[in-house]
Amino acid sequence: MKVGIVGTGMVGSSAAYAMALMGVGTQIVLVDQDPKLAHAHAQDISHATPFASPVQVHAGDYDDLQDAKVVVLAAGVGQKPGESRLALLDRNAKVFRTIIKNIIAVAPDAILIVATNPVDVMTYVAQRLSGIPVGKVIGTGTILDTARFRTLLGQHLGIAAQSVHAYVLGEHGDSEVPIWSSAMAGSVPIDTLANQMGRSLLSEEKNTISTNVRDAAYSIIEGKGATYYGIGAGVARIVQAILDDERIVLSVSIMTDDVLGVPNVPISLPRIIGAQGVLTDMVPELDKIEENALRKSAEVISELTEQLNLA
Repeated sequence: MKVGIVGTGMVGSSAAYAMALMGVGTQIVLVDQDPKLAHAHAQDISHATPFASPVQVHAGDYDDLQDAKVVVLAAGVGQKPGESRLALLDRNAKVFRTIIKNIIAVAPDAILIVATNPVDVMTYVAQRLSGIPVGKVIGTGTILDTARFRTLLGQHLGIAAQSVHAYVLGEHGDSEVPIWSSAMAGSVPIDTLANQMGRSLLSEEKNTISTNVRDAAYSIIEGKGATYYGIGAGVARIVQAILDDERIVLSVSIMTDDVLGVPNVPISLPRIIGAQGVLTDMVPELDKIEENALRKSAEVISELTEQLNLA
């Protein structure tokens, strides 16, 4: 199956590389306003495929996206050191208008994966401009925040992150909500396992982990200018779930009718992903603190979308 990636900066190229190594799809088409950049990445990634899987990777233009099952939107201006994701809104909303029009012209049935920040609001932009059904315009949302949460919990407890089942919901940004009340390690509640292993996991440790999850992007940007490997792998995982009709649960962002009284908001919840995109939401049980935080996160996103004029 063909996968398109529009925007071959660090995120787009990292996603393509992760897909090639994971064997996601049979053909990956890279499109960029700088054709030389797209061609160079396609060449470089192709040279890795003999060590991984027989995925064809090549550069092209929008016409080459015809019949693509999935198109990843990774184009946009980059995040500056110290810049909030939300501050990117005005600049990146303008970029999408032309991109969406060109994609829909050649691949009207493609599922769109939005990786451009601020991703929740950009998911709203892509949804409005494309007119595609809601479950087929999917933002990467908190998939990376969830991965960071599981990684830090695994490190704290001394177990593999893959054995940690916990989610970050809400906005991909400062108002995100780590869900501690339902966090599990295997089949054991996370607090119970911490007690069994003699690892302190009191409010202080939880607050530190939550802060480090939320601030991870700022730390990485300060150190190397951008984040891309983690989200590149997250994009690849979403695409794999679609192409293989996995029906796996991932925390991604789509337009949502109602979140705790906040209507029509693009926000991350646990969702089942398959061949048709998002198949259904999984509404988690939350404690009162988490419920209030998730409502506030939805309000933060809603306030931004209401400021947009996409007419």
